[in-house]
Amino acid sequence: MKHFILKFIQLYWLIIPEEKRRKCIFRKSCSKYVYEIAKNEGFIKGVFAFHFRYKNCRSGFELFKDPMNNHTKMLLPSKKVIENDDIAERLLILENYKS
Repeated sequence: MKHFILKFIQLYWLIIPEEKRRKCIFRKSCSKYVYEIAKNEGFIKGVFAFHFRYKNCRSGFELFKDPMNNHTKMLLPSKKVIENDDIAERLLILENYKS
């Protein structure tokens, strides 16, 4: 089953050019993230990674500055907070532009 999800993602990469794909809010694209998890940790963890990203890679996130270190963080719809290093660069640039 692991090979199925890996081949499906590779097919997605082949059929849909990167410039036509939806822009991800995470620094590592959802397909790359799920591919790595499935490849390294197996099918089940890959499915859970896909589910997490699918539920959180939509509108509803909130960027905020951490008052302790002034780094930008993101509150996801699932209420999980992710660090600056995992946020897409384009969102960090926009956030800094607004400040």
